[in-house]
Amino acid sequence: MHRRVAVTGLGVVSAFGDDVGALWDALLAAESAATEVRLEGLPPVPACVVGAIDAEAVVGRREARRMDRAGLLAAVAAANALADAGDTGVDPWRFGAAIANAHGGIATLADNHRALLERGVDRVSPFTVPLLLTNSPVAGVARVHGLHGPTAAPATACAAGSDAIGWAYERVRDGRADAMVAGGAEAAIVAPIIAGYIRLGAIASLERGAAGASRPFDAARDGFVMAEGAGALVLEPLDAARARGARVYAEIVGYGQACDAGHLTSPDETGEGPARAMQAALADAGIGPEAIGYVNAHATSTPVGDRAEALALQRAGLGATPVSSTKGQHGHTLAAAGAIEAIATLAVFARGRLLPGANLDAPDVDLALVREATPAAVEYAMSTGFGFGGHDAALVLRAPDAG
Repeated sequence: MHRRVAVTGLGVVSAFGDDVGALWDALLAAESAATEVRLEGLPPVPACVVGAIDAEAVVGRREARRMDRAGLLAAVAAANALADAGDTGVDPWRFGAAIANAHGGIATLADNHRALLERGVDRVSPFTVPLLLTNSPVAGVARVHGLHGPTAAPATACAAGSDAIGWAYERVRDGRADAMVAGGAEAAIVAPIIAGYIRLGAIASLERGAAGASRPFDAARDGFVMAEGAGALVLEPLDAARARGARVYAEIVGYGQACDAGHLTSPDETGEGPARAMQAALADAGIGPEAIGYVNAHATSTPVGDRAEALALQRAGLGATPVSSTKGQHGHTLAAAGAIEAIATLAVFARGRLLPGANLDAPDVDLALVREATPAAVEYAMSTGFGFGGHDAALVLRAPDAG
């Protein structure tokens, strides 16, 4: 028998800080965290950068030296989520972790490549290989927090954060774990990666300033704003959460996946893959599209991607559902996007208002776009994630007091 799965802890590290409430406030106010960033060898670009964090206070000085920045962000977000959830009483061997990542420890690799060229092989860190792997953040989270249950490091590009939560949801639902910390982490504001995205034509221009650079679903969009950050959610059986008197932020009731299996970077312009992922999530939840009261869209602010996503929403029966993308505020955190945006979506339940999209001056898609924080009583919400390679994922969340 499947168990109902509750979200009982939230942790976030973004350009808005490491407080979930502050993130919700900023998103509801349609504020932007983007600034102009200069990296060696590159023109100025807009980006959302995490400010100073005291990672050593969480992981200790010795461990901090053995973690890449992506792992440190993940460990801090997970620590905040675990503290928020409180004592679950779960055996560590039944408590797992699923932390998504796309670019691995790219900062570690870049630093050690420079050390190799400038000072020789003896100056390359012996931790270079384990820290550049995409499993480094989840391994760090499990190690720092003593989690011995099932672990996974989804690397399905920008769908990975949603996939990590979906994978963890299935582990708890099916009784393979009694609690999971799930989310994603990314720290890829590094010159070689930004240069690659520039060459792909994916990075937004500074024509409208850093704060106005990311503009999902707006006719003037010309690329995404890169961001770093991490998000983590604690999942456990709903019955167990209620029994211990835990705060329940939401219930996860549906998860769906699909793959365009087409172009290396561009989405299927028909939107069929994302639509099928959304339909699969709805089927898993046992509801129709008419039950969804809000969609937090993946929309990254690229001309082709946003248009394809709009078609996908229409194909899935969600064309008239209130929808927004919060990337205009916190930027695109790649593999962490699905986690941070799932946390953002929960503001709809906690604050009773729909999240607005920023910089939405001239919409060019046929959707019910949310342009200001609007009071609403929502029972079901959806969060989506789509990535290079055609990876598609969707989550359905239910309000905590809905039954």
